[in-house]
Amino acid sequence: MQTISTTTDTSLSETLHRLGIIDRNAPYATGQKWGTAAKDAKTAEIHSPVNGERIATATFATEQDYETVIQEAQKSFAVWRTMPAPKRGEIVRQFGDTLRQHKEDLGKLVSYEMGKIYQEGLGEVQEMIDICDFAVGLSRQLYGFTMHSERPEHRMYDQYHPLGIVGIISAFNFPVAVWAWNAMLAAVCGDVCIWKPSEKTPLTAIACQNLINQVLKKNDLPEGIFSLIIGDASIGKLMAEDTRMPLVSATGSTRMGKSVGAAVGARLGRALLELGGNNALIITEHADLENAIRATVFGAVGTCGQRCTTTRRLIVHASRYDEVRDRLMRIYQTLKIGNPLDSQTLVGPLIDADAVSSFQQALADVQKEGGKMLTGGEVLDMPELQGGHYVKPAIVEAKNEYKTVQEETFAPILYLIRYEGGIEEAIAIQNNVKQGLSSAVFTQHLLEAEAFLSHSGSDCGIANVNIGTSGAEIGGAFGGEKETGGGRESGSDAWKVYMRRQTNTINYGRTMPLAQGIEFDI
Repeated sequence: MQTISTTTDTSLSETLHRLGIIDRNAPYATGQKWGTAAKDAKTAEIHSPVNGERIATATFATEQDYETVIQEAQKSFAVWRTMPAPKRGEIVRQFGDTLRQHKEDLGKLVSYEMGKIYQEGLGEVQEMIDICDFAVGLSRQLYGFTMHSERPEHRMYDQYHPLGIVGIISAFNFPVAVWAWNAMLAAVCGDVCIWKPSEKTPLTAIACQNLINQVLKKNDLPEGIFSLIIGDASIGKLMAEDTRMPLVSATGSTRMGKSVGAAVGARLGRALLELGGNNALIITEHADLENAIRATVFGAVGTCGQRCTTTRRLIVHASRYDEVRDRLMRIYQTLKIGNPLDSQTLVGPLIDADAVSSFQQALADVQKEGGKMLTGGEVLDMPELQGGHYVKPAIVEAKNEYKTVQEETFAPILYLIRYEGGIEEAIAIQNNVKQGLSSAVFTQHLLEAEAFLSHSGSDCGIANVNIGTSGAEIGGAFGGEKETGGGRESGSDAWKVYMRRQTNTINYGRTMPLAQGIEFDI
């Protein structure tokens, strides 16, 4: 259904071979075993942001292919939902072990196809392993509650049942981890999953599909429990409008999320949306600057600013402002930018030329509004990596009310904002954007920390004290408010979104008393 033809260097070819994407002696491999793409199907060239190399040609699925995948998923759901949850957890456990065996190869592929540095690629695969471990334990803890009935000889309780087909639309910046967050929890809940990865990063998705297929085959289970479909926005539209898909989990821009949410809502389905972030880190007059600076740099330039939790606004008390500004400018001059597979590199490339253009446009716009460029902002010519998309991370003195600052630019731009008063002023600045994903404050003052976490404090889904805005652990529910979409994935009780809740009442007596004391004799 999705054909990937590759032309890669020897080292990467070996990685792709071990991940089951290519055969050393074959020019291509297929990502899905059922269906055949039409001859006039749309294709797309996949280029590495590292050096511009064409690493694949992807043939996108057609509407007919989509229908085939849906039907296979429906058949698989009839099998999967009857397995006891701990048995489903055992399949997830085996997949986690498979990921451990292929962690280095998959991390390398994430780095090469998406552009994040190798350490971050490994970290993303570790997130997949961690959510597998979490889901295995969860498979024995899908709890409901027992309630006392007001009627004699009655018992009430609630329980959770699988939803059915869960659609997962993931973004390029976390090409595998976000799928795993959703798919592993949905799986132990008894759902089957259809995954549409970003068309910019199909190889990592195919690698994961191949690995999970190995586990399913070993256990004599249908492959439709986990399905992969590669396509453009038209496939996402089909998923959003399909009444056979009770839940669609979509990660991406706010614009995309509004479209998906509207389509799913129109059919009264469920949408789990993880959308844009415009995350702020506050440095108060009582902050430990050593840790604050480290967290700021990692949050601002990690993944070349292409995390939904990237630190985009740095709100600094006037008493610390000059020192913070000067130290950041010195550090930015020393950032090692280049090949993400080089162990010395701290900042890899942007995903493509469009991302570079957005970076340049945002910097031009914010300066027109009155922002002052402090450092960075150049598009870099990398002779040894011709065709890659490299920029120098930028720091801009700005005001929170600037239109450009109010918007999310998916690139390494840090807006430096000064505040004069107390923590309440800083929190008000932080909250005064449309997005509400992640936030952080650095302070050694107990009252400031508690104010930040109070009901009148940060309005984000994630609020951290003395750690940065990025680097969430899978044990906590991940997601945000306002235009971030309101969804929650990963840990805590996020599993409940993948199930339908049912209240049960059992009358074990010989009479028929009614609730609320109603008398009804016949």
